[in-house]
Amino acid sequence: MQSDRPVFVIGCPRSGTTMLQLMLHSHPRLAVPPETRFLVPAYFSRRAYGDMRLADNRRKLAAWIAEGRNTKFRELGIDAADFVQAAMHGPGSFGSVIGMVFKCYAERFGKPRWGDKRPSYYRHVEMLVRMFPDAQFVHLIRDGRDCVASLKQMPWYKPDSVHAMANWAEAIDFGRRHARKLPSDSFYELRYEDLTTDPETELKKLCAFIGEDYDPAMCEPRHMAEVAVPKHKVWHINTHTEVTTAHSGKWASRLEPWEIALCEEVLGERLTAHGYELTGAPRASRQQVAAFKVATGKRRSARLRKYNRDRLTRLREPGPIAALLTEGQRSLAGLPQQRVRELLVR
Repeated sequence: MQSDRPVFVIGCPRSGTTMLQLMLHSHPRLAVPPETRFLVPAYFSRRAYGDMRLADNRRKLAAWIAEGRNTKFRELGIDAADFVQAAMHGPGSFGSVIGMVFKCYAERFGKPRWGDKRPSYYRHVEMLVRMFPDAQFVHLIRDGRDCVASLKQMPWYKPDSVHAMANWAEAIDFGRRHARKLPSDSFYELRYEDLTTDPETELKKLCAFIGEDYDPAMCEPRHMAEVAVPKHKVWHINTHTEVTTAHSGKWASRLEPWEIALCEEVLGERLTAHGYELTGAPRASRQQVAAFKVATGKRRSARLRKYNRDRLTRLREPGPIAALLTEGQRSLAGLPQQRVRELLVR
């Protein structure tokens, strides 16, 4: 039986996750949409929607996803009324309503399997596993100096380069934790530089991980950019061109000498562990190292506050969380196999 497990692409922002999303979306069996904005906030607000075993509660959550101002649902090209009806008639669990969005998106392209991409999901893997217990995660890693240099140029990234360094360090540290805790068939890491140097080899290995046959179309993701990258995201302009190694190593000319020094001092162990060579730059100043530690401390404190609030919510869960849309999810719940298309409402 071919796999129907959901696939999540994660990594530090500006690691090439959109390129990888398009590569996966180019596969004839897998649909991976542009980034949405509903999954994480919906999960942390789940008590407000109540028990998903009640159809009216499923309708309320689905309506918020479809009609919310910031959910990006409109960019998916799905009919809102059809989705709401599918959610109402689908399984009674929170993850099932969320997953139904992506299931409908896959149906739009005539594909049996779906994925999702958002870099910051690396912080929410435990949450995603609660919703999709059979999920597979692909962690894309890029040279942290290139990520910092790229983030500096993004119109939507307001923090400074020190915070960008803290962001990359956090993504790497979470990746290490996930690699230790998750089964080998659930978590996979690859480097952006390897993917752009030899995309066919790397994609064949990735396809083996997700349980799919490799398709050559995956090496030409630019053909999918027109339909799977919103036009307003001008910072993804490179996705409309061929896969290239030209964007690797640009940090050498884009970062200031003090930024290179700080990167290599505070990120050095992580960089070398993933095969990135250091330049031997002079040591960063104490003030700059202290600023990095402050940035990492703020990120840690924010995560802990959210985590502790969610621990309280878990003590009073409003209803079932795990999705019941795939064969793996239903098997884990002790349910029989589903009939083809039984969840879709026309």
